[in-house]
Amino acid sequence: MKLNIKNMIRLRVSQAMTEVVLLFPVFMIVMFFIAKIFALLVLIQKMEIAAYYAARRWQLESHLNVKYYNWDETYLKNSIKEKVAEYIGFNKNSVKRFLNLKDNGLELEITRTQVWNVVTIRVYTNPAGIKLLCKYPKTAVCVDRFYNQYCFAGYDYICSTGKALEVVKYVPNRDRPIAFVLPGLQK
Repeated sequence: MKLNIKNMIRLRVSQAMTEVVLLFPVFMIVMFFIAKIFALLVLIQKMEIAAYYAARRWQLESHLNVKYYNWDETYLKNSIKEKVAEYIGFNKNSVKRFLNLKDNGLELEITRTQVWNVVTIRVYTNPAGIKLLCKYPKTAVCVDRFYNQYCFAGYDYICSTGKALEVVKYVPNRDRPIAFVLPGLQK
């Protein structure tokens, strides 16, 4: 009787071990896909926050007067770009690898108009590098009902060239804000 119970326990353990050994690689592949999708979501959120920072700082620190144009375009724009690059993660190799960022893949473009300043942040990414999804060519993946620009763009991001992600913010064109002072409180 004792021998039967030991044999049954061994069979159960080996069966569970077989299931774990067979399912673990599938679990790891699914987790890798989820991590790549999460990285893209994190990158987009970081870009939105960085674009808000850049637009607000440009609004508050840039000048309307033409004599300060060189200072705005050189010092202020470069300072904003450095802070944005640091926040997104271009300065840390681990973050750069996780988010698939290209070297020198950040562009900050500021366009002045009469009413708005248009602040554009563009980030270039490397391909996500999921080799399992890149086994087949683009023409074999994007067929029939999937034959559209979204399929091509997704395939390019995952397998071949990466993508350029862009965030645009509009801020009013005004000079530095003036502190509000109540008229009766001045001495």
